[in-house]
Amino acid sequence: MRDKLLAAIENKTANVVVLGLGYVGLPVACLFAEAGFPVAGIRRSQEKVDLINRGICPIEGKEPGLAELVARVVAQGRFYATTDYAACRDAQVVLIAVETPVDPATKKPAYSALRGALADLGRDLSPGTMVIIESTIAPGTMAGVVQPILEETSGLKVNEDFFLVNCPERVMPGKLLANIRGCHRVVGGMSADAADLAVRFYRSIVDADLDAVDCLTAELVKTMENAYRDVQIAFANEMALLCEDVGADVWQVRPLVNKSPYRHMHLPGAGVGGHCIPKDPWLLVANASDGFEPRLTQAARAINDGMPLHVVDLTVEALRRAGVEIADATIAVLGYAYLENSDDTRNSPSQVFVARLQELGARVTVHDPYVRPYQGKLLESIRGSDAVAVMVAHDQYRDLDLGALRAHVAQPILVDGRHVFSSQQARAAGWAYYGVGSGPVGA
Repeated sequence: MRDKLLAAIENKTANVVVLGLGYVGLPVACLFAEAGFPVAGIRRSQEKVDLINRGICPIEGKEPGLAELVARVVAQGRFYATTDYAACRDAQVVLIAVETPVDPATKKPAYSALRGALADLGRDLSPGTMVIIESTIAPGTMAGVVQPILEETSGLKVNEDFFLVNCPERVMPGKLLANIRGCHRVVGGMSADAADLAVRFYRSIVDADLDAVDCLTAELVKTMENAYRDVQIAFANEMALLCEDVGADVWQVRPLVNKSPYRHMHLPGAGVGGHCIPKDPWLLVANASDGFEPRLTQAARAINDGMPLHVVDLTVEALRRAGVEIADATIAVLGYAYLENSDDTRNSPSQVFVARLQELGARVTVHDPYVRPYQGKLLESIRGSDAVAVMVAHDQYRDLDLGALRAHVAQPILVDGRHVFSSQQARAAGWAYYGVGSGPVGA
């Protein structure tokens, strides 16, 4: 079984199927197709499947090389998309890249997409196949969820009839192809043979280190690294709040802190979004015993979740100082994606920000050059507004002429959640500036 699959991997004749064609699955599928493997991708949306099969990339935003890669491998006949799980019957390698969120109320894993993909795959799983979970999952999920579902639905046994691997993705929108090719990966196998086969498979597209480990270690590495980032961002955010409180500017303090050896204070801002960081710390501790209390993890999540609401407070205070009640105000929000130059809105801080402003009675207009509902003209979005709130550091916003913009607003109030502008820039252009970590700076 091992030798047959290894030969197919080395000859690049192994049939590859990717379940989930989003920010992870689509670039992964296309890179393996470019490497020479025959690849099929499964996605439930017929509309997105049709786009892909026409060679059109459904992911927008600045994503270097991806649109060209999709068009190329589809035109070459190396890759196609479908909604039919029957494509799995002839697969020798199956990668699963579906969303693995947490329940908003319980903060426990919500694995409906993963469980559904596993059950559908299991009914068409053939002996000798290698199944790789690229989705980020809680430690213990491979043994406690993935293996039982696949064995029950397929009637096959892991390590005897099929190989099972966890190789967590490590990508960020805007750098999808570069991250897949250049980032180190941990390859966790249910057996040493499974890990070795997966390392050889990924070597076709990954130039960085591939470390073969067990599944539990792989699960821990991925969730722990994102929890680390969350904690570091929370520290930066708390220091920004402290600077506001004592009347200092965190953007002056931070670079001086980082001049000391072994210090790397992260960037504070309007909140943490995306599919990974807001939920991976909860996945990390999801299966811990009742005797373990994740105090730091919980505190970091609370700080970062509170940042969009802090920007609301800055906005309310800015309007109050200008004599405008929030219930009578029009707020122009610049940016709805969670990340600059991306169309990804998952867990976007702007969603929380906009919802709270509307709860307070404000009229809200939104502009985002990459998010379809909000791709109108920027000047129309801000015209007559009582405050302009920058929530995403898109390049388009960095290039704005604040002086020219001032003529289109009712009140020259700038609330900056991402330090797109400095307080000096804003003041010179005649704006009252309210920034995370800076507090109010009069015009």
